[in-house]
Amino acid sequence: MTDCIFCKIIAKQIPAERVYEDDKVVVFKDIHPKARVHLLVIPTQHIQSLAHTSETEATLLAHMLLTVANIAKEQGLNNGFRTLINTGVAGGQEVDHLHFHLLGGGPAAKT
Repeated sequence: MTDCIFCKIIAKQIPAERVYEDDKVVVFKDIHPKARVHLLVIPTQHIQSLAHTSETEATLLAHMLLTVANIAKEQGLNNGFRTLINTGVAGGQEVDHLHFHLLGGGPAAKT
């Protein structure tokens, strides 16, 4: 996907403030944070949305969720956090690449 901004972030063609990465996912800070901690967890494999997954991606989806939980702990979100997946235009998805939002720690600082 040459026009996918997240694929370009994965390929390091576009900079992002990365928090974690492995062979299956990249985690980076959202450029328009809605919380003190607002991270995006994206698969390195291009998948358009959650609606475009099947049992074939079950292991990847489990890995993504476990990564969310581990990163939340590392970010000090011990009292809870929010996980959000927007799916499709009507669901608020702005980038056509599956991604999980990890939010917590109170409102984002005003700049």
